[in-house]
Amino acid sequence: MKHPNKTPGAIDPVGPLDWRTLVQWLLDDGVISGAEAERTVARCASAHSAQHPLQRLSVVAMARKADSHVLDVEMLTQWLAKRSGLEYMRIDPLKVDVGKVADVMSAAYAERHKVLPVQVSPTEVVVATAEPFVRDWVPEVERQTRRSVRLVLASPQAINSFTAEFFALAKSVRAASKSGGGSGGFGSFEQLVELGKANKQLDANDQGVVQVVDWLWQYAFDQRASDIHLEPRREQGVIRFRIDGVLHPVYQMPIGVLTAMTARIKLLGRMDVVERRRPQDGRIKTLRPGVAGARGEEVEMRLSTLPTAFGEKLVMRIFDPESTVKDLSALGFAAHDALRWEALTKHPHGIVLVTGPTGSGKTTTLYATLKRLATEEVNVSTVEDPIEMIEPAFNQTQVQTHLDLDFAQGLRALMRQDPDIIMVGEVRDLATAEMAVQAALTGHLVFTTLHTNDAPSAIMRLMELGIPPYLINATVLGVLAQRLVRTLCPACKTQQDKATAATSRESLAELVKPWQISGSYRPYEPVGCVDCRMTGFRGRMGLYELLTVTESFKDKVSREPRLDVLRKQAVADGMRPLRLAGAMRVAEGLTTMDEVLACTPPVQ
Repeated sequence: MKHPNKTPGAIDPVGPLDWRTLVQWLLDDGVISGAEAERTVARCASAHSAQHPLQRLSVVAMARKADSHVLDVEMLTQWLAKRSGLEYMRIDPLKVDVGKVADVMSAAYAERHKVLPVQVSPTEVVVATAEPFVRDWVPEVERQTRRSVRLVLASPQAINSFTAEFFALAKSVRAASKSGGGSGGFGSFEQLVELGKANKQLDANDQGVVQVVDWLWQYAFDQRASDIHLEPRREQGVIRFRIDGVLHPVYQMPIGVLTAMTARIKLLGRMDVVERRRPQDGRIKTLRPGVAGARGEEVEMRLSTLPTAFGEKLVMRIFDPESTVKDLSALGFAAHDALRWEALTKHPHGIVLVTGPTGSGKTTTLYATLKRLATEEVNVSTVEDPIEMIEPAFNQTQVQTHLDLDFAQGLRALMRQDPDIIMVGEVRDLATAEMAVQAALTGHLVFTTLHTNDAPSAIMRLMELGIPPYLINATVLGVLAQRLVRTLCPACKTQQDKATAATSRESLAELVKPWQISGSYRPYEPVGCVDCRMTGFRGRMGLYELLTVTESFKDKVSREPRLDVLRKQAVADGMRPLRLAGAMRVAEGLTTMDEVLACTPPVQ
């Protein structure tokens, strides 16, 4: 049987793959040497016979002839795809509409033929297989779906894993939908006219709902998501993950299932399940499964609900347990700023400010710093709104405005708790600023945050709130401004050619004037692969601008409290602007100029 997608000249055997044949093909194509082929045959003879031939070959760690690189299962799958004339696909679960692909065939059929549908269009079904020459099932699927089948080659490990995951999820969603018997989307403004219909509300403890919620969390942890959005729309519910600062659509499901999921999560977060007319906050602690069934890490999630036009929207903020144990270099501090920041945090008293917009990593920086300072000899206490992550080394207090416990009142109460180091979530008003100043004057080290564009602006903000210059000079030790920038994917980034690099260096030099970029310059470009979901970026790092309050700076605060004057003096004292910090990361090949331009203010 000839495959419709087969390229001219490609081989066309029939039947399942055999590992001995694959070794011979690898030798014929010059991928491995003759000696390596002999060693592989000897080693494979004793390998697990039930494994797929590609997995069996990957286990024995064949060395590639060209560079002695070990051939893993993905590399072998890519080679086989090229030789068999099929497109290679590394399955990205975020790009798969699980509900549609699960309707193409049953889980038992997919497992029997070791295939997995990954895309469905009105005219075509794309099916991933690890057996490119077993195609006797294709006519049957084409007849049942009334669509043409296009084969792509994927690794057997991915097909096995995602087959179980996709069909289990689809089954849970279907079960939850059937148990609901209707839309179940109660609480929507537009559904007031639907009250006459006898719709049965889904139970938050329904087994299907429980399984979907469990899948959602595990999936979010696996995909490195920082936020999970459950969003009700007019016709259906939408689930999206925020990964590296960018939202990705994940799944669409019946609005009744989404409502039941929201109810279950609210129940676990000790929120009022019945109340849907006002926003609520909650938190959940769960376990991320470990390797081979071992107990995994605890993961904290902060919950927030909001009534919208089509129902109740829920956002879960996931807090990485590793974020509080990162060292400064892992956070993104350059050596120059890391030493100065360490010096600031060793002062016995004073105020240290961290500034930046929402989502710029201020809390992560403060938690990582406080974690290092919280020894058994000191009392570290915080006032937060809300408490971002429970940390046993701190004494954490939650702001509760309905009890008249705001930042100022919380800080006033902390002052009587014999603290050494205090962290105030945010300085929002004069009362909180005055209490922070008072705490610093009475011998405490105070960390707090402000929302300003850069470090010098924080000094001006304190003045605008009503703190006189002499108190600022007496208490403020330094200001750290920061941003988060996406980092290039190490698996697919490519170095710019000489001509492009020369042009980009000139552009970068123009952007950071009057500063100069010296030393090596190795700019890279994003490419995109499955590891980074074709974005070219994977993970984020911090860019920092650290202002230290020197005697010269204090003189300027007293005599010429203007932003341009303060900024000029801060630079003279060693502050490197945010954009310069970003330019250094571009020169190191860690990010791109466009990313830096998007998140940093111009050099002034």
